[in-house]
Amino acid sequence: MATIKRTTINYALILGLVALICTLVTLGIYLLTQDRIQQAMENQQRQLLSEVLPKNFADNNLLAACYRPKEQSGLQNISRLYLAKQQEQIAAYLFETTAPDGYSGDIRILVAVTPTGKVLGVRVLEHHETPGLGDKIETRLSNWIYAFTNKVFKIEESDKWAVKKDGGDFDQFAGATITPRAVVNAVKRGLVQFLAKSFVFNAEQFTRCQ
Repeated sequence: MATIKRTTINYALILGLVALICTLVTLGIYLLTQDRIQQAMENQQRQLLSEVLPKNFADNNLLAACYRPKEQSGLQNISRLYLAKQQEQIAAYLFETTAPDGYSGDIRILVAVTPTGKVLGVRVLEHHETPGLGDKIETRLSNWIYAFTNKVFKIEESDKWAVKKDGGDFDQFAGATITPRAVVNAVKRGLVQFLAKSFVFNAEQFTRCQ
């Protein structure tokens, strides 16, 4: 009986030691790679931002100028905001918004716009639209998303910001109107929030991105 008990204890100690070693190895790998992972994530984010913002348009670190709107900010359609600055003056707003009415779920979108309403670029960050139809919102598959570039948004002409089937200026896809309609409407909603009330950035209405 004592032998069995001693064997059980030995096995328990061995298992505990193995678990401890595995934990230490995992922790060590994490500590060695976390900086590289963080750097890779930041580089990817910079690349996405550079796709909607013209080269040399801003002289600040966009990732350091990232904010999340508080509820009282009134920017309920905006999930994240980047401030592009030139000599400490805001040259453009880059914001992430979501189209909740895509054919296959939410569509995450990145938009860059100047304070005067000129759209510098739009990109789709994430979607689950039907391959061969709705996925034409991707730049690798079509040029459709470039139709937003350099358009000037004016509140009094906001009815033009719709697909042609709805009386607007933007093309829809053959057999897939829902997806482009969702994207155009989401971009329009975001622009309205920024420009309808002459939006002025107030740091008290935002929290810093983590």
